[in-house]
Amino acid sequence: MMIRKKVTVPELQRMKHEGRRITMLTAYDATFTRILEEAGVDMILVGDSLGMVIQGGTTTTAVTMDEMIYHARIVSRGVRAAHLIVDLPFMSYQASVEDAVRNAGRLVKEGGAESVKLEGGRERADAVRAIDQAGIPVMAHIGLTPQSIHKLGGFRVQGRAEEQAMRLVEDAKILEEAGAYALLLEGMPAALAARITQGVSIPTIGIGAGPGCDGQVLVIYDLLGMDNTFNPKFAKRYARLHEIISGAVQTYIDEVRRGAFPGEEHSY
Repeated sequence: MMIRKKVTVPELQRMKHEGRRITMLTAYDATFTRILEEAGVDMILVGDSLGMVIQGGTTTTAVTMDEMIYHARIVSRGVRAAHLIVDLPFMSYQASVEDAVRNAGRLVKEGGAESVKLEGGRERADAVRAIDQAGIPVMAHIGLTPQSIHKLGGFRVQGRAEEQAMRLVEDAKILEEAGAYALLLEGMPAALAARITQGVSIPTIGIGAGPGCDGQVLVIYDLLGMDNTFNPKFAKRYARLHEIISGAVQTYIDEVRRGAFPGEEHSY
């Protein structure tokens, strides 16, 4: 088996400048992490999306620091070559710069994170700068920011109006200057995301932001088609595991009820 080179922040930045596309997927447990590692993904994100896909919520805002640390810690046990990035959850960095640095440090010390991600534009520049100065790489997240869903009025594409688009372009540059090593661009027109990508020297990772970004991220449950009721435009289903898993469980139920399982080959 070929041994993969560890993906670091400098390597991710080299990938942008060499035109190599970056792949990122979410993971919330050790089993999925091992699978993603074996497949060769560049970055694994422990996202606060776990509030929806793991916990069953309708937004990400209820996720706590302790929950993020718990999932980060179990994911970190399976990480080998991929770069491990972990979300700072809602209200873990908004109240003060001190909170931001302290909680970023917890994700590294207690969760095993190699970098952290926070949402927001120029209003988060001080937090980005302070976290970076503490020696923790930070990715900034602009565009559709799920932790601000109530302010945005729902999961809506951002930056369609020229004034808003210009603000996002400016935010990207401000965050780069503040020390962000990369940007996540979510839910914005493809042309705007391409414009931002061309205007900064740090990598951009897109979700619902078109093909012009330096890399892409998807929630692993969306990629695998685990929820047959959720099919947003930006998420491509590479498998339909909902049907496969449901079928396997139904077969198991039928065999147990008929006395077909366990058979002689499954018994001691």
